[in-house]
Amino acid sequence: MARQELARFLRDRRERLRPADVGLPAGPRRRTPGLRREEVAQLAAVSVDYYARLEQSRGPHPSPRVLDAIAAALRLAPAERGHLFRLAGASPTAPPRLVRRVRPHVAGLLRRMPDTAAIVTDASYQVIAWNPLAEALLGDLRTEPNLARRRFLAGDWPASTDFAEAGAIVVARLRAAAARYPRDERLARLLTKLRAASEEFVALWDVDPVHAPGHRVKTLTHPEVGPVRVNCDVLVIPEDDQQVVFVTADPGSSAARALRRLAHTGDTSANSV
Repeated sequence: MARQELARFLRDRRERLRPADVGLPAGPRRRTPGLRREEVAQLAAVSVDYYARLEQSRGPHPSPRVLDAIAAALRLAPAERGHLFRLAGASPTAPPRLVRRVRPHVAGLLRRMPDTAAIVTDASYQVIAWNPLAEALLGDLRTEPNLARRRFLAGDWPASTDFAEAGAIVVARLRAAAARYPRDERLARLLTKLRAASEEFVALWDVDPVHAPGHRVKTLTHPEVGPVRVNCDVLVIPEDDQQVVFVTADPGSSAARALRRLAHTGDTSANSV
């Protein structure tokens, strides 16, 4: 436990908050910026003395439950919450459910890339946002937005060159999600359905595949423009456990011309489910 670093971090985050940020009245004029220690203690449901000792580098080793309460009281972002646990020498508790929202700056990124097909997937392989070129290239993303169900239940995978490999990639990500979000009911229902309906899914799950996102080349078969050889690159959004997949073609290639043709069929906005 890094007591001095923990104390400094707590003081810094407390002093950044205003009473209005946490739903408290401003009250009389404050001599120092931020919340008072007693206000943080009240929000975290711990004693003032306990919290004060943490900020004075002489506190006890806080439990994960107390750290969760303090993180909530200080309105810590996911990355800050993880940092708090590391300073306290504790393993972060699993979030109750995976993040299914798309941050505005990520949606904005999709809109600013009209010549690149881009989708955002959450930890369960649900496509939660996409741009027009992605829909023109990959087809309807609303009727069945979950790529795991499309791969194992419908046999509907857009790439003609990596159908077998895709199964292991999907299972590796779902296994990781199951470990991180054991209380997410929607994820649990998805896994139950996949286990019941797909022997291939069960077999892959049992061998525990491991996969790291990176650069891949695949061929997509499109009903209008035919085979399209594309590059797929993944940007990981660690704070939300999401991935942005960018699909591009080599400049001057027939695939690049096909993507330009498809780009004219969509509108200009990013979509989400």
